[in-house]
Amino acid sequence: MTEFAYFCGHEQFHPETLVEHARLAEQAGFDWLVVSEHFHPWVDDVSASGFAFATIAAMAAATERVQITTGVTTPLFRYHPGVVAQASATLDRLSTGRFNLGVGTGENLNEGPLGLPFPKYAERAARMREALQIMRRLLDGEKLTFEGDYYRTDRAKLYSPPTRYVPIWMAAGGPKSAALAAELADGVITSVKVPEETRQRVINPANEAAAALGRPHPRILATRWSVLAHSRAEAWEALGAWRGLRAPGRLEAVDPADLRERADEMDPEEVLSRYSIVRGPEDYIATYLPLVEFGAEVVTIQTTSLDQKSTIAMLGAEVLPELRQATR
Repeated sequence: MTEFAYFCGHEQFHPETLVEHARLAEQAGFDWLVVSEHFHPWVDDVSASGFAFATIAAMAAATERVQITTGVTTPLFRYHPGVVAQASATLDRLSTGRFNLGVGTGENLNEGPLGLPFPKYAERAARMREALQIMRRLLDGEKLTFEGDYYRTDRAKLYSPPTRYVPIWMAAGGPKSAALAAELADGVITSVKVPEETRQRVINPANEAAAALGRPHPRILATRWSVLAHSRAEAWEALGAWRGLRAPGRLEAVDPADLRERADEMDPEEVLSRYSIVRGPEDYIATYLPLVEFGAEVVTIQTTSLDQKSTIAMLGAEVLPELRQATR
């Protein structure tokens, strides 16, 4: 049966607000929290950027049953993979076994501001291959000496180990990342714009790669962006913290001010066209039902509005019951 996640965006809300949203999302009936992990946000005027691992620890204390995952962190530059494994083990303990690790190859917005490199995808994927091995082996209790092309460990061990197996999910937007996730991770995180394109570019390649390796099909956590608004002007205001996400040069940008300027030079209709604009429960159901239908184990409602608390309550009362009915 499909489970449902609420997205907690550090680029929009400060940590203390996200902790409250997490509590409300659990109360509303969500099964998961997907928590973004960034150093810089997408714009510099209406934004935030808290330290996600600390926020998740506070969320764990404020909730009782929801699964929590990073959506996603990059274990390649700012953090050595061993440090990410240590953070994951600690969060597993603090959440009484509810933490999942979501990873991805990242954006320069999080590495460049710290003077770190952001190489082309081929190197980032090669780094991820090593990182996945290191994190898995440490989380599984190994005292690890590892000699890779990018990372090394010398008898590294987690002395506050996780209390149970910590699943690792890897973000994928295309077949290469999907195949790597199928080989070395437990699941795939994928952001959906057109469901059939995601099926062809991510889900099918992941399943094919897993089958070739004799592995089970990876679990799928699918996310989709929506904006709750009753007019285009309201939608543009609600999208404020995220409008740089669709600006040109997103992967290479360092300064959120640059992305803000590029986004604001675009026709607002062009930016809004890249999001699902919803007016109420029926539109939410129509937006997220296709993710249920293509077999995602976890469907993430990644949404923004001018009143996030009331939106969470409405999703719990009027949207989740209908989506759950569709999974039966």
